[in-house]
Amino acid sequence: MSFLSAGETRKSTVSPLPAVATSSSSDTASAKANAPERSDLGLAGRRSRSGEILLGPNEPIPGAMEAKSSKPSHRRSGSVPVLYSGGSFSSGSTGGSGSSSSTSSSPATNVMPAGNICPSGRIVKTGMMTRSNARTDVLGSGTGNYGHGSIVRGGAIASNRSGKPPETVAYNGVSSAVAKALSSMDPEEVKKVGNEHYRRGQFAEALKLYDRVISMCPDNAVCRSNRAAALTGLQRFGEAVTECEEALRLDPAFGRAHQRLASLLLRLGQVENARKHLFLAGPKPDPLELQKLQEVEKHLERSANARNVGDWKSMLSETNAAIAHGADSSSLLMASKAEAHLRLHQLQDAELALSNALKLDSSSSPHSSAKFFGMVSNSYMYVVRAQVELARGRFEDSVAEAEKARQIDPSNIEVSTLLNDIRIVSRSRASGNEFFNSGKFLEASLAYEEGLNHAPISNAILHSNRAACMSKLGQWEKSIEDCNEALRIQPNYTKALLRRAASFAELEQWNQAERDYEVLRKEMPGDTEVVEALSRVQIALRASRVKDVSDLKFSMEIKEIRGPEHFQAAITSPGVSVIHFTTAMNPNCDKITPFINTMCTRYPSVKFLKVDMNTIPTLAKTENVRAVPTLKIYKNGAKVKEIVNPNQQVLEYTLKHYT
Repeated sequence: MSFLSAGETRKSTVSPLPAVATSSSSDTASAKANAPERSDLGLAGRRSRSGEILLGPNEPIPGAMEAKSSKPSHRRSGSVPVLYSGGSFSSGSTGGSGSSSSTSSSPATNVMPAGNICPSGRIVKTGMMTRSNARTDVLGSGTGNYGHGSIVRGGAIASNRSGKPPETVAYNGVSSAVAKALSSMDPEEVKKVGNEHYRRGQFAEALKLYDRVISMCPDNAVCRSNRAAALTGLQRFGEAVTECEEALRLDPAFGRAHQRLASLLLRLGQVENARKHLFLAGPKPDPLELQKLQEVEKHLERSANARNVGDWKSMLSETNAAIAHGADSSSLLMASKAEAHLRLHQLQDAELALSNALKLDSSSSPHSSAKFFGMVSNSYMYVVRAQVELARGRFEDSVAEAEKARQIDPSNIEVSTLLNDIRIVSRSRASGNEFFNSGKFLEASLAYEEGLNHAPISNAILHSNRAACMSKLGQWEKSIEDCNEALRIQPNYTKALLRRAASFAELEQWNQAERDYEVLRKEMPGDTEVVEALSRVQIALRASRVKDVSDLKFSMEIKEIRGPEHFQAAITSPGVSVIHFTTAMNPNCDKITPFINTMCTRYPSVKFLKVDMNTIPTLAKTENVRAVPTLKIYKNGAKVKEIVNPNQQVLEYTLKHYT
């Protein structure tokens, strides 16, 4: 049953919900009228007759653009009945005699219009039912359009509140425009919609549409090239390379596919293949692309030369330059950075660079025959991974990675040598551990030494293990040397720091031991053994200072300060120092000076020095001495007392107190 307003053409109020929303004939006509005349996107908006996207994969990626908003529909006066379906309402427009448009407007969300049919059969008047009384019955599956909102699961209406045109509102993750295009059997129409989404930067949607075109036209080289562009926008470079190669298989003279492939290969660091395709793209290669290619080639050559001579700083610098000039998605160059960092004993930076290399699109790896630093490219990746694992102390994993490199490139001498060395290092470490656990410390140290002699890079763990052997043998100096080397390679290596601190303590080098234990206390705040060791060292340090002071015997006369440097050295030295600020021909100074000379004999462990303020006026100023005689007393570098114009009793009492 349907109700008609005056002036409205009779049509069914309820219609089946289609699986995919489709436009009315008037909407279709309007869309065709507003559509661009060109069949596809062209470079800077130029028309491409072949329907191919002319925006290259290494050119600026088009940004997402807001869809054009549709014109608001007319409202008509009067009312059209609304079907009640368990709490969800699909509204027709209120009709007026002066309007012929069939476009609907959204109903009020809280009150049913007058004249609505309820399940009971009664007519519900305005205001009688609100949304809170609505049931949750479901009319449809939620996949179609009904008026201005979709009837979805749960009986709710999904209204377009986003402000976007109705054709761009997403249903089940796909916009209505994409859904309509995907259901089309016209490949040109689907391609046109795909190009528009690509232009907006909506690469995932464009890819779906290009896939649809290819399913209808699998041998179309242009569609393959367009799909490569969308994959590039999604950072799926390996798949994009494959699509370009497929386009060239279908059309070997397809210049745009050659250019797009050259740009992709340059980003992946495959300069030889990039050069080949760049010159196949047309009579003259693109000058900007050629310049980028030449810059990357130059820095790659310099990086290889630096690696050959072991100049790791230059290798790192040239590798970064190659990445900056265009090879920004090359896993091989990231691996090259990792190797350079590792050789410079920057393990954390090496791990980060290798992690970035492994995160890059795995399908974008070079062809198995490509070379990098004289090795098969995939083999070089395993070479770097083997070295990083060795530096981490994962010896078995390092051997496994080196074996993979050997399987890929069995004839390469560098790969074979690396595998042999890593196997020796791993065996030596295992033998050393067995000897150490058996109490055979000398044999263990020799085993670790053999590993160090064959290690392709300096190994902090082997140095630290040998330091443990040296400490067990009582060779504390050699233990400290190995710990120093381990900490140079890996500055935050706590085991090496612990062993060095213990060795310093055994040598009674308390200052150095205290310094290491202070660092360890910050690194290991909950370790009670470190706290106790630090406490013992500090007690021993204080006791040694007292002993040093008691053994000091200074000459029994007042020394004169010669300058600011001499003054600083005197007041910062161990023990007690008394500085007498005086001037010639001053009666108070003349009165106290003989008594100070007597104190020199009575307290031989105290250093007595004097400053002639007439000779060094700047020193008196910096020390803020305003009257003479002034005596300042320092103990172990710290000022403990200042006396202006002292008498003999006060001076002697003070000296007794501080000595």
